[in-house]
Amino acid sequence: MRGLSVLTTTPHARRLEIARNRKTDQLGNDIDVVVYGEFDNEMELAAYKAHDLYQETVRRVRPLRELRFAADYNVSTDARFG
Repeated sequence: MRGLSVLTTTPHARRLEIARNRKTDQLGNDIDVVVYGEFDNEMELAAYKAHDLYQETVRRVRPLRELRFAADYNVSTDARFG
C-alpha cells in the first residue's frame, strides 16, 4: 500500500483515497486494496494517468498484483440517485 500512497500527491485528482479492503462482503473478497479517485473532467483523469508518479506506481505494482478491477463513471450523467 505504501507504493500506492504516493498517488495522493498528484495534482490532478479532486479527491484520491487509498485503503485496504475490509473484506466484509459475503459474496467475494478478492480485492485487497482500493484506489478511489474523483476528477473534475476527462482531461484531469488523463493527466493523472500520464503523470510520472502514476506511471512509476504502475511499474512497481503491476508485477505484484494478481487481479485488477477498474470502473469509471460520470456522476452527472451516469449515476442514479434514489
